[in-house]
This record gives sequence, C-alpha cells and structure tokens, in this order.
Amino acid sequence: MPSKTPIAWLAPIMFGSALPGLAFAQANDEAAASSDLSPLVVTATRNRSQAGETPQKVTVITREQIEQQLAVTRDRGQILGNLIPGYSPSRQKMTNSGETFRGRAPLYMIDGVPQSTPIRDSSRESYTIDLDMVERIEVIHGASAEHGLGATGGIINFVTKRAEGDGINHHVSSQITFDDKLDSEGLGHRLGYRLSAQQGDWDFLGGMTRQEQGIFRDGSGQNIGIDPIQGEIQDSTSYDLFAKLGYWIDDDQSLEFSLNRFELEGNNDYVPVVGNRANGVPTSAERGTPDGEASYNESTTAQLTYRHGDWFGNQLDAKVYHQRFRAQFGPHPSAFPYQDAQGNARLDQSRNESDKLGAKFTLSRSGLFDDRVSLATGIDLLQDETQQRLVQTNRSYVPETQFRNAAAFLQGSLQVVQPLTLHAGVRYEHAQLDVDTYQTLSRSDVRQDGVTVEGGKPSFDETLYNFGLVYQVTDWAQLFANYSEGFGMPDVGRVLRAVNSEGQSIDTLLELSPIITDNREVGTRFDWGRARLELSYYESDSDLGERLVQDNSGVFVGNREKTEIRGVELAGELDMTGAHGLRVSYARNRGKSDTTGDGRVDTELTGLNIAPERLTVGWNASWSDDLSTHLQASHFFNRDFNDQDEPDLRRFDGYTLVDASLGYRLPVGQLSFGVENLTDEQYITYYSQTARPGDDQYFAGRGRTFTIGYQLDF
Repeated sequence: MPSKTPIAWLAPIMFGSALPGLAFAQANDEAAASSDLSPLVVTATRNRSQAGETPQKVTVITREQIEQQLAVTRDRGQILGNLIPGYSPSRQKMTNSGETFRGRAPLYMIDGVPQSTPIRDSSRESYTIDLDMVERIEVIHGASAEHGLGATGGIINFVTKRAEGDGINHHVSSQITFDDKLDSEGLGHRLGYRLSAQQGDWDFLGGMTRQEQGIFRDGSGQNIGIDPIQGEIQDSTSYDLFAKLGYWIDDDQSLEFSLNRFELEGNNDYVPVVGNRANGVPTSAERGTPDGEASYNESTTAQLTYRHGDWFGNQLDAKVYHQRFRAQFGPHPSAFPYQDAQGNARLDQSRNESDKLGAKFTLSRSGLFDDRVSLATGIDLLQDETQQRLVQTNRSYVPETQFRNAAAFLQGSLQVVQPLTLHAGVRYEHAQLDVDTYQTLSRSDVRQDGVTVEGGKPSFDETLYNFGLVYQVTDWAQLFANYSEGFGMPDVGRVLRAVNSEGQSIDTLLELSPIITDNREVGTRFDWGRARLELSYYESDSDLGERLVQDNSGVFVGNREKTEIRGVELAGELDMTGAHGLRVSYARNRGKSDTTGDGRVDTELTGLNIAPERLTVGWNASWSDDLSTHLQASHFFNRDFNDQDEPDLRRFDGYTLVDASLGYRLPVGQLSFGVENLTDEQYITYYSQTARPGDDQYFAGRGRTFTIGYQLDF
C-alpha cells in the first residue's frame, strides 16, 4: 500500500448539542416507549453492526427526524443536507448533480437495492421513493465496498416501513403549501394514504401518495427560474405506489416481497427568463409552453427477500431484485438539431434508460468464541444495462452498455480485549463492461465529428479491504479509527459519447478504468447521558479519480485525475430538560486534484465537488402533551475558490437559512405548521454561485414558504 499523509488526532471542544426534533406532539410518547429497546442494528452494514459501535461514522436518521423535516419541506436534497453533515446543499431541482457527500458520489439504496446509475449518471437517484414510505435512513460516511459499486462518498440507505399493530390500521395525510403571495400559481398540495394489516402469518403494508407543486418564489417574491434541461421539482406532479407483503413460514423463516413505483414529472407550464449574473439579477420564469416533452423520473423497484434466523446456527439473508429506471431530460438548446416531417427545425432531448437485475446472499453469525467474534460472508451479483437515447428521433447518444459484476466478501469483528474491538473485511470484485461497436453523434456545438468506435469487453478485478478499531476508553468515551476502500466506475456514458477520433477501441480507453477510493478516518464519541457528541476527521484519496469540469460548450466531462479530500464532521445532542433539546452539526472539507499529471495534487476542487463549510443548530421543545415546536438554523460560510478557471465562480457568498415547525394534537388527528426560510432570505444557491457559469444558470433559492399538514390514524 502506498504511503499516505499521516492523520492528525483532534481534540473536541464544544458546548451545546441536539435532540432530534419531533414533527408532532404524539411522537414524544412513541420516543419514550422506544427508549428502552435494544441497540439499533444498522442493516446497511453487512455484519449487522450496532449504531454507535462502528469504526466508521454512521448516522441513523429516525422517522421522527424525517417527519420534522417533512413538516417544512419535501425537497429531498434539503432534507438530506439538514440531517447529514458533509452532504452538499440542495440544488432545488429535479437533479442532484453537484450534491456530493464528502466531496464524492454517494450510493443511494432502498432496503439495500442500489438506485444509483453510475454507468450513465443521471443524477436523479435521490428521487425514486416518497419519504412517507421510509421508516429511517441509514448513512455510512466515507468510501465503502460493503454493497459494491458506487459508494465512493458513502451510502444512503432508505429503509422502508413495515406493517405494525394488530388487525387493520389506516393512515391518511394531507398538506398544502403556499408562499407570501397566496396565489394559485404558488400553491401546492399533497395527499397520502397507508394501509397496514396483520393476520396470522401474513402482514401487508400498502401506501400511495400524490403531490402537485406550484411555482417556487425567492425572497424578493419573484418566480424562481426554470432549468429546461435538468428538470424541476417546482411546477411538477409526482406519485408513489408502494406495497410490501410478508409471510412467516415458521418462527425462524420469512418471505417478503416489496414493490415501489415512483414518478415525478414536470408540468411544462413555464419557460425561463434569463437573468444577469453581472448585475445580480437571477433567472426567473414566466408562463409559457417549453419546447419538447416534459422532464421526468420513473422508477420501479421490486425485491423478494428470504430470511432464516437459525440456519445451522447462522442467519441467512437472500435477496433478488429488479429495478427499471427512466430519466428524461429537456431539449438541449443547441445540440441534436433535426427537422420534423414538415421540414421544421426542432430540438431533440435525451432519456437515460437503466435496467438492473441483481441478487445478494449474506450468511452471518455472532456469539462465536465466548461472544467475542462475529462473521458475515456472502456473494453479490449485478447486471446493469444502460443507454441514453434521443427521444424525438430515436437516435443513440450513448450506446447500450452492459455491466456485469460479481463479488464475494468476508466481514467480521473480534473483541481483542474487553475495551478493544477489531473490525476487518475483504471484498473481491470482478466487473466487465460489454459495448458493441457504435457510431458517435456529430455535434456542431462542441465541434465533434461522428466516428466509429470499436466495441469491446474490458474487465476489472479488484480486492478491496477495510479494517478498523473501536476502543471504549471509559463508560462515556470511545475512540474509533478506520480504513476502508470504495469501488466505483467513472461515468461511462460521458466517455463513450465524447470519443472524437477514429481508431479508438473500448478495450483501450483509460478513462474506463475503475475509481478506487481510500477513506481513512479517526474520531471520538462521548455519551454523558444527557449530552452526546461525535467528532471525526477523514482523508479520502483516489489515485485515478474523476473530476467533473465544464467545457466551453457547457457540456460536463469527467477528467481522470488524482484527487485528495480532507474534512472534519461534528454532530452532537443535548437534552436540556425532558422537554427541551438542542442539536448541532458542523462539516468542513477541502480537496485538491492533480491537473498536470505529475502525481502531485495542485489545484483546488471547486464547488461542483466540494460542499461549503456548514453549521446547523436545532432547538426542539415540547410545551405540553399536545404542542411541540422545532427551530433550526443553517449557516453556510463564505468561501473563495481561487483555482477556479471561471471568474464568476470564484466567490461563494454564504447565507443563513432558518426553518420552524409546530405540531399540535387535535381531538381527532394531528396538525402541523411549517415555515421554510422563516426570515425570507434572498440568496443565490451554492451550486449557481460556484459550479455553473452563465446567466441562465443563475438561480435564487426558495423564499419564505408555508406548509400546513394534517394526518389521522384509525
């Protein structure tokens, strides 16, 4: 292993912290009832580690925390950013491009099924399920190979709800959203329903949601600009259909089938009004009919799981799954022109199409050798077929690419002595790409001529390791250290569609080599009962990483370069009284890449890769059995990007956002009231300030927005 930069041990100094807020007053009773349960098992770890006992930083976002955020916003990026230190601010668009995790790409999963599409990155994978169907979110910080491809920045696993209670139970919910103008254009509404049923050996959970979102407005009351290519969550309609059916074969064996269908589509009611970056005028929107078809996300995920709790003393988990994912983009203003049947000039648009078929087999056992050893082993299989087509003319933009991956792993832990536990694992990956000979498209906007590229089947074999230590210094203090490797692919589609010279072959393209990311981390955890604190420092390096840059035509390309990222994360909670709590989180990272090819990192990573320094503080209060409130503030610090080539993107002017929510239990049902951007701050989003030049990409953030919700269980 090559020598690495030494890790500096940091000593934490902090006061104050946070208790996860509750969206509704009744959640206090639920939290109290669950406070004496056994430690939470993190299913995103293959050896079923317990929260707070891992050598790598793990965050578990509870249902109460999710409810608290949903009372204020339905923006997936904002919710994740508010709750996960090191996650980039939301773009407030349909895309999550530029929303990085520790400066790299996260792997999104639903119950362990990968949602990411790394072969042709759509940057839409955070919108594949409605959060009403999610019980908790498990987050592994830093590169991880536990679930294979894609987790160079970490893992975000959405764990879905299960049937609860005896007999048949119903849950209905509704929300309306509006801004200061109180008009129909800015009005949004949402309806949801869930059915939970248990009878004998069977259980069932079914749910559906439908949401309409109006136009968004900034702090000055102006319409927020439309992104005609990437797509919008404003002026959109979405729905989710979810079903989970379980059957207990006996006391140890169970079968479970789940199906989730999610759609999010723009309404195409607005066109952009280009702003003026030099004069500080953001892009806005006005009523109109855009060219082409609407942008949309369509995702269907099905999985069948078999569990045996005592198979010759082991726990067996077997899962097969299939995912069909379609991400359609809007028309490009200059690329792919064509003439329709009447001879009129038209603009084409692209759609990513990905189909996954996979299986996961895990065999685990704990309590070995006087309860000192636990082991987990298994095999993962994946086949991913991805292509990018032009919608109007049915041309191929990225040829069909088949990715096959097989991996075997062994993960375990050993209690060396009473206060010291060793965690270690190894995973062997074999992957192969299969691309037929194809013809690239000619593009006048990037001066690219169509060329023939010889097909091929490049394959990769990688052995990935992780090892870490957890040392329980006292009953209330713990140290942890970890080394882990992640395995990822560059955006293959970007590489294949950009070949611009004859004589190229798939088998010889260096840009298709895998990305191996090393994550080294040290940290400490404190638990004083009423106060809890976790602080970690990490280093994330890849010898052949991928840095996204924008060329002169506005097209993103992936440069293969050595990258190094350093960062620190802090999270804490303080129970001031039984009814009041504080929480705080802080994250800061910096990164550099090797742009000269001499093996030394020399150029600062930009806002397209690196999140801003961020401090979030929350105050949670229960004023009575019926009334609870939550207040949170996030401050994004100023930052200069002196190595940024584009002058307009060298300065980030930070801002502070304040959100508030109130929950009140009525005689029948529960009422919530939330305010996003309470102070009506007028600001330009982090992505618009630091990642994309041009007046058309100069977007303001959402201004003060009100949400009223009601839900009823019966």
